[in-house]
Amino acid sequence: MAVNGAVERLVFLGPPGAGKGTQASRVAAHLGLVKLSTGDILREEVRQGTPLGQKVEGYMKAGDLVPDPVILEVMEAAMTRAGGKFLLDGFPRTLGQAESLDQLLAARNWSLDAVVLLEVPDEEIVERLTARRVCPRCQRVYHLIYDPPKNDEVCDECGTPLVQRPDDQEEVIRRRLDVYRAQTEPLVAFYERRGLLRRVNGQGEVEEITRRILHVLGEA
Repeated sequence: MAVNGAVERLVFLGPPGAGKGTQASRVAAHLGLVKLSTGDILREEVRQGTPLGQKVEGYMKAGDLVPDPVILEVMEAAMTRAGGKFLLDGFPRTLGQAESLDQLLAARNWSLDAVVLLEVPDEEIVERLTARRVCPRCQRVYHLIYDPPKNDEVCDECGTPLVQRPDDQEEVIRRRLDVYRAQTEPLVAFYERRGLLRRVNGQGEVEEITRRILHVLGEA
């Protein structure tokens, strides 16, 4: 924890579709942190057609993890721009990344304050993600069940037809869950042994989940 008791550096863990992005935005805003989402950063690179975006697009469409050297390069720059006050959403995803993160933090005399694990059953995750839609123009995200657009699959903001991301198709979602179990779930024990892990039930209303997170961080 930071010297003054404030939470300055967090990691959010959990399977794809657990609500990490939504909760990360809310918690980061509450604590005055910069939310750093690997998914958002990499999707923006793909959207812009940058050399990095072209490199990672194939991995993302297949539901595979982007290679560590690429992720580390992106996240190191982002953490530095954030001035050491950040919430990491989607990074680290492997033990190797977690160890590299430790090295990056130690080199700057930084340390993690806590690691929040959002727990949600697989079948609820599949339901959540297969019904998600995004506006390709303004990037607003909708959910056909929980947060539908006013008009059938058309963006409320700009009128653009909504699309389903390739990685939100059921076959890819289940592959992503398999990848998570094999490569990311070991981080739970890794951080639990260090006394950093905070488990949070990720089911229920958005506001209630936020309150649970702030409570386990001592910030409620």
